[in-house]
Amino acid sequence: MSKLSPINQRRLANFRANKRGYWSFWIFLAVFILTLGSEFIANDKPILVSYKGEMLVPAFIDYPEEKFGGFLATTNYRDPFIADEINANGWALWPLVRFSYATVDRNIAFSGANPPSWLMDREAICSRYPQGTADPDCHSGNYHYLGTDDRARDVLARLLYGFRLSVLFGLTLTIASSAIGILAGAMQGYFGGWVDLISQRVIEIWTSVPSLYLLLIISSVITPSFWVLLGILLLFSWVSLVAIVRAEFLRARNFEYVNAARALGVSDGQIIWRHLLPNAMVATLTFMPFIMSGSVTTLTSLDFLGFGLPPGSPSLGELLAQGKNNLQAPWLGITGFFTIAVMMTLLVFIGEAVRDAFDPRKIFK
Repeated sequence: MSKLSPINQRRLANFRANKRGYWSFWIFLAVFILTLGSEFIANDKPILVSYKGEMLVPAFIDYPEEKFGGFLATTNYRDPFIADEINANGWALWPLVRFSYATVDRNIAFSGANPPSWLMDREAICSRYPQGTADPDCHSGNYHYLGTDDRARDVLARLLYGFRLSVLFGLTLTIASSAIGILAGAMQGYFGGWVDLISQRVIEIWTSVPSLYLLLIISSVITPSFWVLLGILLLFSWVSLVAIVRAEFLRARNFEYVNAARALGVSDGQIIWRHLLPNAMVATLTFMPFIMSGSVTTLTSLDFLGFGLPPGSPSLGELLAQGKNNLQAPWLGITGFFTIAVMMTLLVFIGEAVRDAFDPRKIFK
């Protein structure tokens, strides 16, 4: 691996010097990597099954119930018949939480918001289930660490999948909007003149459109999905970096090294890519963590209002909405608020550290 240049070494040192942002980065990265394997933490299917000498991976492959002596096309591994059949002919390795984000605990007596199991004793947990439906110890298969929502779905499972979905959505929107915004700002700043004048008027008109109202209208007409919602938000989020990149290109386009490159016959594309864009990226990178936090907040807000992802999707905004609608179940609102607060705090601290890293006035000692 090539050695870092002196300026990049200084930037890395400045990033590490901001202890709050440095540790926030590692905490956020660890949580995100953990949620990437949500199927191994919360799932209504075993991770690994040994059945009659054959190793099966239900978490990745859908096996018909016929394989375990049943007759249905799909297998419900929580069914007592299937569980007894597997235990009699092998073993099953279950994840920590035996519920996926969409799994409804149909055996629970009160199919609604149930408190976390750790707040209840063993007899209270067992009493929630009809006779014969709970495990002997009432813990291994029926334990809800953060309780259930108003549809008897496990809150921890929905939290894990929802965090992963929110971060992936924010990352995708940030990268896509930054690419478009950088390209638009580069064209405006480098060519100037009528290109800059017309583009600025178009952006002014576009930013004057009430984006929230338009988002609500489009979401009510088109069935929202991950990619549809991403495309709608991308229509308005790309302008956030245009002004910054445009200013950097306007400032540097007449520098001596740029004029020398033109005199040597270097094409405009190469000048933009090799000489001007690296300088513009310094200011751009400092804003990207804040853009990502704004993207996650926008998705959460739309889900909270009911105009976001399709119903049933793991969503932090939907969890907050359930907390508002079920005041008798405070664990829903507390879980959603705590998760959003921690996520936004970590992203803001990371953004501050990145800003310090690219600030030429800060020198690590």
